[in-house]
Formats: sequence, C-alpha cells, structure tokens
Amino acid sequence: MLAAQGRQLNDISLEEIDWLGRLRRGMEKTRRGFVTQLLDSLGDDPLTPEVLDDLESLLLRADVGVQATDQVLEALRKRLNEEVVEPAEGIRFLKEQLKALLDAPIQASGAPLLAPERERLNVWLMVGVNGVGKTTTLGKLANLAVRSGYSCLIAAADTFRAAAVQQVAVWGERSGVTVVSNPSANADPAAVVFDAIGAAQAKGTDLVLVDTAGRLQTKHNLMEELSKVRRIVDKLAPDAVVQSLLVLDASQGQNGLKQAMAFAQAAGLTGVVITKLDGSSRGGVALAVASEAGLPIRFIGAGEGIRDLRPFNSFEFVEALLAK
Repeated sequence: MLAAQGRQLNDISLEEIDWLGRLRRGMEKTRRGFVTQLLDSLGDDPLTPEVLDDLESLLLRADVGVQATDQVLEALRKRLNEEVVEPAEGIRFLKEQLKALLDAPIQASGAPLLAPERERLNVWLMVGVNGVGKTTTLGKLANLAVRSGYSCLIAAADTFRAAAVQQVAVWGERSGVTVVSNPSANADPAAVVFDAIGAAQAKGTDLVLVDTAGRLQTKHNLMEELSKVRRIVDKLAPDAVVQSLLVLDASQGQNGLKQAMAFAQAAGLTGVVITKLDGSSRGGVALAVASEAGLPIRFIGAGEGIRDLRPFNSFEFVEALLAK
C-alpha cells in the first residue's frame, strides 16, 4: 500500500475498489462545478477556441493554478490547430495532460511511489500549519505502514500544542505503534526527535514518523524550529532516508500552494500529502502544487476513517476528477 514493491503492497483488492469509489465520491464537490459545465461547453460538436476559453475559467475556479492551466491550454490549442478534435477525444487528451502534470515531479524524484526502504532507518517529517490534518495524517500513515509490514515509531514533536501529543498517543494505540513523547509543557521538539531516533536505532525500526509543530506559542520562528529538527535528524542518523512531507488541506486552495512555497526551503520538502478532498471543491490544487511548486503528491486523504489515506495515483485522481 505504501508502494508497489513487487505489487505485494498494492494488489487490486476489494479494499482498493472501495477506495476508488470513496475517492470519486470525495472529489464530488470539485467535479460538480467542473465536469458538468465542461460537458455542457463541449456539447456534441468539435472543440472550438471558445470552448477552450470556458475550460480556462473552469480550471482556474477549481484552483488548478495559472501555470498548470496555461500549460494544459497550450497543448490543447496546439492539438486544435493540427486537427479537428471531437468532444470524446478532447476529454481523453485533457486527461493525458492533467496526468502528465501530476506525474512530472514524481518522475523527477526518481521514486514513483513512496515507501520506507528496507534494511535502513527511514525518517518522515510531517510538516504543515495547524488545522490541515497533519497529526491525523501521521496517525493514518502509521496504520498504513503497520498494515504494509513495516515496523514503525512515532515522535510526538509538536510539543507546543498539548492536544497534539494526546492525539498522537491515541493514534499510536489504535495501530499498536510506540509513541515517544515528553510530558513537559513546551518541551524541546528536537529532544523528542533525539530520543525517538535513538529508540528506533536500538530496535532496528523501519520508519520513524515525526509530528512537527504547525504554530509556535513562543517568539521562536517556526521555520527555524523545523530546520533545527532536521539538523538533529541529519546528525544522529546521517545514513537515514529522510522524507519531509507537507500536509495540505485541499479546501485551502491557492493558500495551500503558498504554504508549500513557504515550507519548501526550511523543511527541505520532498513531497506533499493532500487531505480533506472529500470536503472541498478545490481539489484541483493538487495540479497547482505539482506544476508551480514542483512537488510530488505522495498521499491523498478523502475521508475521516483510519484507512481513508492512500498513496497518490495520478490515473485514479484524474479519472475521479473527470468522471461523468
């Protein structure tokens, strides 16, 4: 499930079929304002420049972003100049373009699907502002890792929010995952990470998930605190495989893109997790993140359940977005 290593983690199952249905339902709000109007614009006649103007407005309203929208329309206009494009062919070509946009940063990363490497310590830093579902996402990832056969440990390093530590403890109990925390108020996050890495190295743990602060209640700079945590990881586990995953709330649209840009440098982002697709009409922000921030989408969440977080698949996403 975390990756298709020999397909043992991603074999088609009833659970996956159910997931595809949930994803489609989760994209309903985005699709309702996009596909219906798109099909109305297309009608039964070949594509026209006027239809592309309508498509531009629809893409921008779905928070696909200016850069991604321009790229898609440029490809469509080129195709339109070369031949007559019937509606069905136009939809198929649009799907190809959207999928290519989403796949580009994934291919550039050299890792089509993200999974912990065997025989090495893997440290995944979960970053993002408060309220995007960061701690919940970490808990779901822990559950997914355990179900996929990996040993896992959680570092409750969002010490500036007492509720976060308690929330992580609940998720750890649900999945049978050890949680390393410090009961002291405003404890040093780097110290928690220090203890967690030491425990993971002693036990030969596959994956350490680190919950980081999304807002500080002191005068410390959030980005500096994240950089400090990263330095501790690099110092204690120089051979570890480190991923820094930004959690974004789909409902925040273009604000989410701004967050990605802000976190990218300090946190050394390697990917994005998009949550709350089921409650948003702005699911197109995934395309903006991939195109403008150049960050691969690694996981998506489309529900509140513990299994409602899955590895990102561009084909599934585009089909759910453009389903009739």
